[in-house]
Amino acid sequence: MAAEWDWETGEGVSHVDDPAEVDAAFARGEWPLGSAVIGLAFNCALDEASPRIVRAMQLTDPNQRALAFTAAGAAARINGELTDELYAALQAEGRGAFAEHAIRDTLNFVPFRKLPLWFKWQMVRTAVVDKLTYWRMLFVDAIEDVRHAVARRRSRG
Repeated sequence: MAAEWDWETGEGVSHVDDPAEVDAAFARGEWPLGSAVIGLAFNCALDEASPRIVRAMQLTDPNQRALAFTAAGAAARINGELTDELYAALQAEGRGAFAEHAIRDTLNFVPFRKLPLWFKWQMVRTAVVDKLTYWRMLFVDAIEDVRHAVARRRSRG
């Protein structure tokens, strides 16, 4: 199976399906571990992938770290839930930067009743901010319509 991916070049590691192979790659200090945990998110049980995703979230390479958060979002999409350790890691990272899309995926694909309290608050916060943004856009559009109407009247008269 290891012939399907190349740790040196990173080729194919996003298809890794063996948690032990990822553990060995961590031990060797391989660099494409963020890509590898995406493979685990798609190909392994959540409880097997979760500790490795959390570990990859701590990588120093920002690109690989971002991919680990992508893996967390994929896990939420695929499983409709996350483990307590993934919820905690996303909450610790917070909104914005690396965790933003993973948190949004979690809010979109995990049923509200399964979310921990912090995520429920984030869902409410997101709904309120989105609604306020919508109302603001309506208001700005209405003001622009009034401006154009006044300008047309002035140009005629």
